[in-house]
Amino acid sequence: MRIETIGNATLYLGDCREILPTLPKVDAVITDPPYGVNLGSDPTHVIGNEAYASFDDTEEAIRRDVVPAIKMCIEKSRRCVVTPGTRCAWFYPRPDEIGAIYFPAGAGFSRWGFTCSQPILYYGKDPYMPKNKKPNSYRCTETTEKNGHPCPKPVGLMEWLVDRCTRGQEWILDPFMGSGTTGVACVNVGADRQFIGIEREPKYFDIACRRIEDAQRQGRLIA
Repeated sequence: MRIETIGNATLYLGDCREILPTLPKVDAVITDPPYGVNLGSDPTHVIGNEAYASFDDTEEAIRRDVVPAIKMCIEKSRRCVVTPGTRCAWFYPRPDEIGAIYFPAGAGFSRWGFTCSQPILYYGKDPYMPKNKKPNSYRCTETTEKNGHPCPKPVGLMEWLVDRCTRGQEWILDPFMGSGTTGVACVNVGADRQFIGIEREPKYFDIACRRIEDAQRQGRLIA
């Protein structure tokens, strides 16, 4: 197992199912796991995305690998926020609330045409209720940067999730870190949020390290 500490971020290279039991409880989990759509091989669902480097993106893999990890995350955090895609969303534990990400220009091609929305599964209590009521859904018009990961989320979307679901100085965990967009969002949103990321593919782990370090450097230059 490799561990990198970059400012307020601690990043683990390894399988989250093995690493999660060793970590202390966190304030929030915010994660965008694989969707089980045969990324890169199913033309009825996604356009132009290559396959994951070391993950078999099938429904069986979501049941076997991803859902048990999310169950651990729910137990290990005060609140857990998951963007599961649409095809395997029903495999996950019943959430306390469901929001949505709306993509007016579409976010890929599904078995029923263009996908224009994806669910957000919320577990635990809203950190801003009851005094400060906020929307539970987000309209995303931002394009995704090409950073070497086959399916990265837009930084602005993850910034909204971090800002919406956490408060300053809280610890935020992403067990399916990918290219590190949640960690970049934590840096950009600020308020001394602490980030823990786990990724098992070395290629994506190195991309995440670089992007989070770049975001922190940019933040220091602005400051």
